[in-house]
Amino acid sequence: MKAVPALLDHLVLATPDLYATVADFVRRTGVTPAPGGVHVGLGTRNHLVGLGGRSYLEIIGPDPEQPEPAELRPFDVDRLPGPRTVTWAISPPDLDAAIRAARARGYDPGPVHAMSRRTPDGTLLRWRLTDSGAAHPCGLVPFLIDWGGSRHPAASGLPVTPLLQVTATAPDPEEVRGPLSALGTDLPLTPGPSALSFTVDTPNGPVTFE
Repeated sequence: MKAVPALLDHLVLATPDLYATVADFVRRTGVTPAPGGVHVGLGTRNHLVGLGGRSYLEIIGPDPEQPEPAELRPFDVDRLPGPRTVTWAISPPDLDAAIRAARARGYDPGPVHAMSRRTPDGTLLRWRLTDSGAAHPCGLVPFLIDWGGSRHPAASGLPVTPLLQVTATAPDPEEVRGPLSALGTDLPLTPGPSALSFTVDTPNGPVTFE
């Protein structure tokens, strides 16, 4: 099994305090994440780091400059006791075909939603993604994303910390391996509480985030 999952688009490191988590990332790695943009109406914003190739890390948390959203912020960032790698995304060549194939193999990735955000330079990025929380809430099964005609975040000159590996634990690893196989990807899994971690290469040496 590969150390980096097939079709990996990005990892999601969610936090209740975005700026503190970005500062901690800088302290631990020696690399400063780039501002990504604002999720208007959702009450969040993010910072990004390239992971090598067409993959990146999203650090997402509450945006203090936005009013309180009508619903809970994405990834329940307000309820987290601290930063945590909550989930990940894959980007198949054809999103709709990948969904059909997964359903034929017995796993439903969930409905597709259209989303957008503005980058610091004002560019509007649009994408479509599946609602994995409704289909498999443990976070170990990725959601699917399609950037369409928008510039991919990893192609935006991000600072890079090359991804060395992604690992996970699950109470029942076999229960997770089925959906992963249906999506055409994989993840090293061992028994334990549901948890996702990744290791990046940095100027300070390898650093692991959980």
